[in-house]
Amino acid sequence: MASLTPPISHNNLDFSDVESNISDSTNDSTPPPYRHKRRNTLRSLLKGNGWRRSRSPSPIDHNKRARRRVMWKRVLIVGGILTFLGVIAGITYVALVAALIKRLSPPTMRSGLQRITEGWREPNSSGPYTFPWPEDFSRDITPANCHSHNDYWRAVPLYDALAAGCVSFEADVWLQKDNELLVGHAKKALKNQRTLRSLYLDPLTNILTHREVSKASDPSLETGVFEKDANASLVLLIDFKTNGHDLWPVVLAQLEPMFNSGWLTYFDGKEVHRGPLTVVGTGNTPFEDVIANSTERYVFFDAPLLDVANEKYTTENSYYASTALKPAIGRVGPIKKISSGQEDKLKTQIKAAADKGLVSRYWSTPSWPISLRDKVWTTLTEDGVGMLNVDDLVSATRWNWNWCVIAGLTLCG
Repeated sequence: MASLTPPISHNNLDFSDVESNISDSTNDSTPPPYRHKRRNTLRSLLKGNGWRRSRSPSPIDHNKRARRRVMWKRVLIVGGILTFLGVIAGITYVALVAALIKRLSPPTMRSGLQRITEGWREPNSSGPYTFPWPEDFSRDITPANCHSHNDYWRAVPLYDALAAGCVSFEADVWLQKDNELLVGHAKKALKNQRTLRSLYLDPLTNILTHREVSKASDPSLETGVFEKDANASLVLLIDFKTNGHDLWPVVLAQLEPMFNSGWLTYFDGKEVHRGPLTVVGTGNTPFEDVIANSTERYVFFDAPLLDVANEKYTTENSYYASTALKPAIGRVGPIKKISSGQEDKLKTQIKAAADKGLVSRYWSTPSWPISLRDKVWTTLTEDGVGMLNVDDLVSATRWNWNWCVIAGLTLCG
């Protein structure tokens, strides 16, 4: 009987060689070649240089970069040239504008009136602003037929208008409980010190006294407010803001001393005697009160220009014939210029007033844009308007309206 092979015992196996091989493999610090290459490649990719090192630039890439550098150089050169030319153009433009302004600006007036406007102060409890009388009060000032619209709004009421040469000026009056006449456009803007006396009547009295003007009873005005034109009569337009019948006697009472001095234009029942100052009532001025006194009438009426043909308006009771521009000829604006039909209406209305001996005046004329304003001014004066209603005194009297706007640049106004 065959004998069985005895089982292998683990205790009899010798593993020393295997353990020695494993130990040698573990302690070997040199990595396999493939692992070393993979780690270096990963590091290169992380640094962003892997692909660059992997291949060298092609000639096409060099050409693109060269063209790009040339293009940017050209852009910088062109940009530099344009910037330089822009700076030169800007300097040239500013120089031309400065030269135009210097060439076209009117010379500075150094009359006594100009010095008065520079030193003027608001009236106070002591009365109106006073000053030593200048002998060159109106020297070199040429009077013009312009009306200082809302004159009391100006920095220097009355004197600014006279310094510019405007012969007409406006005062809105409000009757108070103490029979004082305050001057202002709106009731809330009234101030106790700004009265008809302090802003207009007292200063005018001072001027007419020192100028030793001719009297209304004299055959002719040999001496007036303006040295250049003694015949230029001033016009005070009083706009009655409150009840006209209540205002009327108070206005007459305040004007009476000037009438007694012989300075006011008046109607004696037969003829009109023109003095150095003419007073005209507008607004709520009652026409029936104006004509009530037929022998010593020294306040005249502002007749409606659109009804000037009415036989009741004559030089014996009226001086101005006025209207707003829009009701007279229609709308005039930046887009809609004065048409030939509108100008024909202006000519007809102005002639109608002149034929009756009245002074035509249009208020509420456009003040902007300056080119439109100047066009309206030019049209009115060429058509023979009696008095030009203005807000900008210096532009109206001392600038050449044809040169106020040049190439879109406003030089005046």
